[in-house]
Amino acid sequence: MTRSQTEAEYLARLVPSSVAATLGRRTVLKGALGAGSLVGLSGLLAACGGDSGDGGGAGSTTVSLGSNESGTTFADQRQAMADAFLEATGTTVAINAVDHNTFQENINTYLQGNPDDVFSWFAGFRMRFFAEQGLIGEISDVWPLEGIPDSFQEASTGNDGGQYFVPQSYYPWAVFHRKSMFDEGGYSQPTTLDELVSLCDQMQADGLVPIAFGDSDGWPAMGTFDMLNMRINGFDYHIALMAGEESWESSEVKSVFEQWRDLLPYHQPDALGRTWQEAAQTLQQRQAGLYILGTFVNEQFPDDEDDLDFFTFPEIDSAIGAAAIDAPIDGFCMAADPDNAEGAKEFLAYLASPEAAAAAATTGLPFIAANTDADTSEYSAIQQKSVELVGEAENIAQFLDRDTRPDFASTVIIPAFQQFIGNPDDIGGLTKSIQEQKVSIFGS
Repeated sequence: MTRSQTEAEYLARLVPSSVAATLGRRTVLKGALGAGSLVGLSGLLAACGGDSGDGGGAGSTTVSLGSNESGTTFADQRQAMADAFLEATGTTVAINAVDHNTFQENINTYLQGNPDDVFSWFAGFRMRFFAEQGLIGEISDVWPLEGIPDSFQEASTGNDGGQYFVPQSYYPWAVFHRKSMFDEGGYSQPTTLDELVSLCDQMQADGLVPIAFGDSDGWPAMGTFDMLNMRINGFDYHIALMAGEESWESSEVKSVFEQWRDLLPYHQPDALGRTWQEAAQTLQQRQAGLYILGTFVNEQFPDDEDDLDFFTFPEIDSAIGAAAIDAPIDGFCMAADPDNAEGAKEFLAYLASPEAAAAAATTGLPFIAANTDADTSEYSAIQQKSVELVGEAENIAQFLDRDTRPDFASTVIIPAFQQFIGNPDDIGGLTKSIQEQKVSIFGS
């Protein structure tokens, strides 16, 4: 596929796929830096994926990049990095971009077909899943990467000890709000659940929807579950649950759903018919007071990002605290059998560099460069605060659909959470169903 091929032509080649096989337990990231998510394309890309434009193979001057984002800002970011790489090396990057959800849902088929030389992906558990299946190329000879911390190399390492991923950026999830609305309403950032509930009551009395909410895509609600589970049961329990080592019928999990049920009346109704962007717009339009999401929410505030602020999800149990967060690591992998392996590895090393971070920073996305040598002087207030939040975190999770088996996340958790949002009263039946399906997938 060439850069001129339309997204519609590319999407026409995509087919749904199921993801099977066994996942090993992810390596938990602890400390100052954080984490990654899942994507997908089709195996019917024989005429597209991996096409270098000049025949590929040794000496090729083109590398193909499969991008999991087709939105304008993300496309600009990928193109900015590709242009900088071309200028530095003389190697052209042919970008094949597909919308995030389509890429994510079809990744298994894509990798088993004829994938691009390099493709967008995520660190940790989900990267190791495909590396274990031999669907991602080992790139240990690209490592170590100057400026990339050991914790990121750990998150880039497969079960066999080799590296299969290059980190490029990360971002935290938090509770967002408008500074001006807090000033006008006399609101304060809560540090405990009781304070959060009081704030929601105050916002409702002022005619606001306390918490914006949209889950038509299925994954946004995972962030709320992650926060509640880590606050109620602790980080280690959360990671064990994601790894299939704890029962979804346990009293611990039921307590999470019970707390979530109590908070749902403060959430925007009819969430299943609303995208995350539409929910963000209610915060942007001052109809809602809070929103639980990643820092990419800034996309919906093109003219007033400076009015955005956030706080970490408040403490629920003082014995557990609020020092665990979701902070996914995004980056890139290489195909198991790329057309241009030499060029792919050179491009991967570049993508982790301060130079690539500088090119990506020109597009206004609020992500934090994985490379500690990257220039942060032009970081926005949101980016600067993100660095502080992640640096203060004691434990960092990848995000639910990156911390567990992809088939479990997509076929069990998404419909289960959406069922709960529509009918939060049958927690016993819900958790029983999740556990039964978990056993059939994990084997125990």
